[in-house]
Amino acid sequence: MKISAKHVKELRDRTGAGMMDCKKALQETAGDLEAAIDLLRTKGEAKAAKRAGRSANEGTIASYIHHGGRIGVLVELNCETDFVANTDDFRNLARDVAMHVAASDPIAVATADVDGEVVEREKAIFAEQVAREGKPEHIRDRIVEGKLGKFYRERVLLEQAYIKDPDRSVGELITEVSARTGEKIRVARFSRFQLGG
Repeated sequence: MKISAKHVKELRDRTGAGMMDCKKALQETAGDLEAAIDLLRTKGEAKAAKRAGRSANEGTIASYIHHGGRIGVLVELNCETDFVANTDDFRNLARDVAMHVAASDPIAVATADVDGEVVEREKAIFAEQVAREGKPEHIRDRIVEGKLGKFYRERVLLEQAYIKDPDRSVGELITEVSARTGEKIRVARFSRFQLGG
């Protein structure tokens, strides 16, 4: 199948992937743009997973002030090189993550960072709720785990639905930018300040 330059450009504009990668993805999917986007995302996520072991010691600290100065956020976003740290793509990601933290008030960067006492307290609350609902004993643990997963999606930064695009998580957003830049990107930490809070 002949793939037009217009289709390749459209795919590149939507994904940020290289021209040759876009052309190959369109050829593999017989010109189906949406399927090509999915294919590129899958390949990008696989490449990002390979980079997970690399160290990310460069980056930036982004700030965001919201609500007329009532909420402020600092986010440390790391990458592997200062070249990527100085790109618009990376800096926009850092600002978007800071804005997301201001709006969504997460309690930790990743699920592994959530304090064990908080996890145990939530599990106890969920177990009590399930018991009061009279759910059968043999499925209670699965229901509690499901509720804990929902808690993580609501309260943990990388699991939260991204405020500008709720169809993907903050973690998926970071993976997409990582795939485009070719470097490991991670949120090292954040601080959120709220006036009177």
